Amino acid sequence: MDAPGGPVQRGRSMLVAAAIGVGLMAAVDEIVFHQILAWHHFYDRATPEIGLLSDGLLHTAEIVVLVAAGFGFADLRRRGALAPVSAWAGLFLGAGGFQLFDAVIDHKVLRVHQVRYVEDLLPYDLAWSGSGVLLLLVGAVLARRGRHEGTPVRGSGR
Repeated sequence: MDAPGGPVQRGRSMLVAAAIGVGLMAAVDEIVFHQILAWHHFYDRATPEIGLLSDGLLHTAEIVVLVAAGFGFADLRRRGALAPVSAWAGLFLGAGGFQLFDAVIDHKVLRVHQVRYVEDLLPYDLAWSGSGVLLLLVGAVLARRGRHEGTPVRGSGR
């Protein structure tokens, strides 16, 4: 067992937080757009019952991802190996990656559902994709800022 205060793990911090970002964005999508607004189900190309079942499966998957990533995050914190800036970068990269994947693959390539079933989809598609790109950009900026996180500074005596 590693003692607290060991070297930070940028890659693992980013990966664990990216999984949390994916799970959180899936939860926001499921809760807000599937349940509260009822704009779509995860799979809309069948009966409403199948749509509801697909939402339940998505919800189950997001919870499994969040719990598993939560254990990874807690382990990093316990060992003093969490790289905070890299973790924030991972969170935004995971959330943005989920959002953009949903926009491109689920909505356009596989056509399992649309953002909303209206006459003019373009504003919804642009907002959906744009939010994913924005989240990815924030994550990229943070990843760049955290690239030397945990690296001893020359001449610092560490």
